[in-house]
Amino acid sequence: MAHTRPRTTRAPTPTAGMSSVQRTSRTSPAPAAPESRTSRTARVRGVLPGLGMVALATVAVLVGSRAVLTVSPLVVALALGAVVGSSVVGRASGRRATATVAALRPGIAWTSSNVLRTGVVLLGLQLSIPEVLALGWQGLVVVTTTLAVTFSATLALARLLQVPRTTGLLVATGFSICGAAAISAMQSVVARPGRSPRQVREDDDAVAGALALVTVYGTLAIVALPWLAGVMSLDDDRAGLWIGASVQEVAQVVTAAGAVSATALATATVAKLARVALLAPIVTAAGIVSGRATARGTSRPGEDAASGVGGIPPDTDRARRVAPVPWFVVGFVVAVAVRSLGLLPAPVLDAAATVTTVAFVAAMFAMGLGVDLPRLLRTGRSTLVLGAASALTVTTTALLGVLLLT
Repeated sequence: MAHTRPRTTRAPTPTAGMSSVQRTSRTSPAPAAPESRTSRTARVRGVLPGLGMVALATVAVLVGSRAVLTVSPLVVALALGAVVGSSVVGRASGRRATATVAALRPGIAWTSSNVLRTGVVLLGLQLSIPEVLALGWQGLVVVTTTLAVTFSATLALARLLQVPRTTGLLVATGFSICGAAAISAMQSVVARPGRSPRQVREDDDAVAGALALVTVYGTLAIVALPWLAGVMSLDDDRAGLWIGASVQEVAQVVTAAGAVSATALATATVAKLARVALLAPIVTAAGIVSGRATARGTSRPGEDAASGVGGIPPDTDRARRVAPVPWFVVGFVVAVAVRSLGLLPAPVLDAAATVTTVAFVAAMFAMGLGVDLPRLLRTGRSTLVLGAASALTVTTTALLGVLLLT
């Protein structure tokens, strides 16, 4: 019998049982700081193409909108974005065109979220609480009652007309508060994390529809309200309060009230500021409701809460981490306090107003790139009726308040 030599068991080395990645990390740890710096640089470079496109469009809109003073440059920006998005970006085909569109998307997305929220914060610097209080208790009651009735009635009518919930919310916000700026602020609440691609497109279409309605019916109010104020023999203060409490866009308010008198214009401007002051509580309330619905896993109509839309699961974990009160609303309130306390000189406030307009125009163009115009035109009939009803509600409620309280 052959003699067998006993086997010796070799003691395991510290790296035995480890993967090559683990051994590498144990012996030569990767430097984290250079990697994170490189990652940040890559992200910055990734948004530059889209930012460049948005910047060129913003300049073009701001220059071109001077020819049409009654139309908000925000509306012009969104319309231009919708045309470009529907005819160029949305129809890109071929490897090169698809790669170009993909390169633009990070900057477009960054603009439609971060730049938009920055504009909402800076909007607060245009609002002074002492100026609003100068309206008197009667004027404040007219403004707050008109806003509450219009907002709630528009939401109810949207459900009755089976208008999508997001569209109803944005239309109610635009008509009851301050047009395009309010729609932009509320859109930031609507655009919470966890949306599917289909929801993103639907939300962009809702913004476009709401802004179109604000433009159409606000333009009609420019002609109708000064004429009706003369027919009813309203004095300048009452006419100004009626216009300021019911017309949507600031440019529309200025044009309509200016057609009456300088006194009416002054009163209308203060009434409009009072409506802007109520933007923060309305958006905050909407953010809280939206946050609770997300935490409960509530899905939108046509969406399965577990699987999302089209099989794409919603990012519920990330959505639950979102604060119920958006940070930009807190920033808006702080900006209002800074303006009310007189901490900033007039040149700084003027510069901030310009930056606010630029930020909103850029964000509106970026959001417009996601609008599907053919789809919007096919489904806009009920939304048009909703806008007419909301315009009638805000105009009638404000007029009744002026007649009864002043």
